[in-house]
Amino acid sequence: MTPQHEGGATGGFDEAHRALRDLVMAATVRIHRTRVGYAPDGPDTFLGSGFFVAPNWVLTCAHVVSGGEGEEIAVIHQSGPQQASSVVLGEVATTLPHQAGQPPVGSWPAPDLALIRLREPVGHDCMYVSERPTTYLSEGKVLYAGWTVVSGQLQILDGPIEVQGTIGGWSTGVQMRLGHNDLPYGVSGGPVVDPLRGEVVGVLKSRSDHGQGGTCTGIERLRTLPVPQDAVTAEHEDVYQAVFHAHDRYHRDRQQPSDSRRPTWADAQQRLGARPGRTLAPGERTELLGRLAELPPPTGTRALLDIVDSLPNFEAPHLLPAPRAWRDGLGMLYENARDDGLLKLVIDYTMRVMRADRPLTPSSLDAEHALWDWVRQAAAGLDSGYRSSLARRREEWSALRRRQRTRGPDGEGATGEGRDRCGIAPPWSGAAPSTAPTVTPESGRAAAAGTGGHARVTPRLTVLLEVLRRGWEPDRCDWSVSLARPDGDVLRLHEAERTPVDRLSAEAAEPLAEAFRRCDAPGRPAALQAALPHLLLGLPVDTWQLRAGEPPLGAQRPVVVRCSDRDQLPDDGEYDIQDAGDHHERHDRWRWLHLHDARAEVLDCDDGVRQPVPALSDLRGLAHRTVPVLCRYGDHRYEDDAAALARIVHAGFGVALWRRRPGRPDDVCGEFHRGARKAVDDGGSTVLLPDLVHDVRARLRAGLTDAFWAEGIALYYDDPHQPLPGTGDLLEAP
Repeated sequence: MTPQHEGGATGGFDEAHRALRDLVMAATVRIHRTRVGYAPDGPDTFLGSGFFVAPNWVLTCAHVVSGGEGEEIAVIHQSGPQQASSVVLGEVATTLPHQAGQPPVGSWPAPDLALIRLREPVGHDCMYVSERPTTYLSEGKVLYAGWTVVSGQLQILDGPIEVQGTIGGWSTGVQMRLGHNDLPYGVSGGPVVDPLRGEVVGVLKSRSDHGQGGTCTGIERLRTLPVPQDAVTAEHEDVYQAVFHAHDRYHRDRQQPSDSRRPTWADAQQRLGARPGRTLAPGERTELLGRLAELPPPTGTRALLDIVDSLPNFEAPHLLPAPRAWRDGLGMLYENARDDGLLKLVIDYTMRVMRADRPLTPSSLDAEHALWDWVRQAAAGLDSGYRSSLARRREEWSALRRRQRTRGPDGEGATGEGRDRCGIAPPWSGAAPSTAPTVTPESGRAAAAGTGGHARVTPRLTVLLEVLRRGWEPDRCDWSVSLARPDGDVLRLHEAERTPVDRLSAEAAEPLAEAFRRCDAPGRPAALQAALPHLLLGLPVDTWQLRAGEPPLGAQRPVVVRCSDRDQLPDDGEYDIQDAGDHHERHDRWRWLHLHDARAEVLDCDDGVRQPVPALSDLRGLAHRTVPVLCRYGDHRYEDDAAALARIVHAGFGVALWRRRPGRPDDVCGEFHRGARKAVDDGGSTVLLPDLVHDVRARLRAGLTDAFWAEGIALYYDDPHQPLPGTGDLLEAP
């Protein structure tokens, strides 16, 4: 469970373990419903267990507080066996999965976590929660604690329990299996503690119905809490940051000189022989985390991952879920670096955190200086060459902050390097970046006015959803979610097989949310490329919601469609599906569209009269500047829509627009024709179409009538210079 070179106890219930047990018991609470006419702390109102994860915050299972967000509950706690219990009211702040105030029908799905915010400040102890990147243990023993009813009386209990592997494999809902001990009713929501490192690694979720043991959810699943839409500039804007900043400051403050003779978590960890990352003493780790928690949090997961990726001689591991707070980035270093360079790696990480973009306030500058003091003390025993490089970097940091203070809050360094919302670089010298929330045809023409007459787009990470239809099971599909880098590399985060097509949006929600968290930058949401089989090109991915109550994906970010099975396009006798001309036609059309003006051409409607989509030979005869537009998709008047879209794809078109309107053949379509032509013809450059369509979807969502023409709009945007990775890899015979 714990590598030998990290230290740890050899067994037995010694003084160190007694100190650890006392700390765990003091922070474990019981949770009751508030019911008129009943004692708030009696067995009749008992719901389950929980623990203080930070001052005035309790972590438990969502099924324990099954009323959902906003539900009022009572938290009962006591700091020791000789202390009287205290009752304080709280409310459910958030749950995982996020239910937006509506609890699920039946049992709560994994990860089954809830955070309770107390309604008034009280004094209490807090657990120490691991910052390690993954806390799933395959073997060994852990400790647990919780409350239960014994002979009609509520009592706290604790003990060791054996780890017996995991449930869920590599899925996002993986849980740790526990066994060889009883888990009575009521302990759900209690802490699971690594006895060698002395830190909480999970939350008891369930008990077995057919024997001893149960399951545990890893503490790192809290990283999947909903992410704010805007840049995070203060911890109170993000529940995750608020909880763990308060957690780390609490434990740092407990290490300060005081009149209390009670041991702290760092004291217990020191007695256990724990040594985080094989280089820091528990007290050093606690002090560093406390100083990091004085800073504003990272602006987003992408900003944090960029810092980790920039570290020298360090290959960042692929972790699910990705880190979210400064403490998570530090935890990534512990188990993924060479023994001989870990202290330097920790210091390099800390220096990069100091330089990160953030609002410059007196308190943030003070926190940066305090972080430098930690670095200076930690580096005292390192070689002189490295200490000299730290001094140079410190001077560069000081000079950067002086320049930023001189320029004011609108200076380039204080606003994320001045990049605009859509990632479009200002095309002319001295141009100011766009800060408007809307991409309009006028702004598109301005962007296209640069060198070469076409817009320049800053390459960025995108999210790729790849779906493959199972030929022998047409109602099921195989799919994956990946990160697509500008250089063409693809990092796969999740894959699944035999998912019913009508369940795809629900099954893909959590992997997509994790992928977006890794890619999104403040004000610049990452685009989603939905690579779909030709028979499913009309799948309304842009209307999917990741969580109840959220806007659909198409209103949140650019969503485009690609074709994932070009090699399986149907042969209608007009062409050879292996025709090499298709490849050249596709590249030629794409290059022309992105170097010259484009023109929209409605193919299936003539002044409101439905007409068939032209044959392949006629489609190939259209000018290279043509962007096909389908107005009548969903009418099924002449042929199935999939065949029409497939012909457009095979004719070499990389860009096309259509609108979904099933069951509405008599709608007036003049506004759609005008809106589509305006978006394509007046947009300035085809490269701006994904952002233009995103903007009009957002305006439609906001109820602006000038965007009503775009109801059901879909954009096909399939760059031949970015081929899909491993097409067909998932499509294997069962």
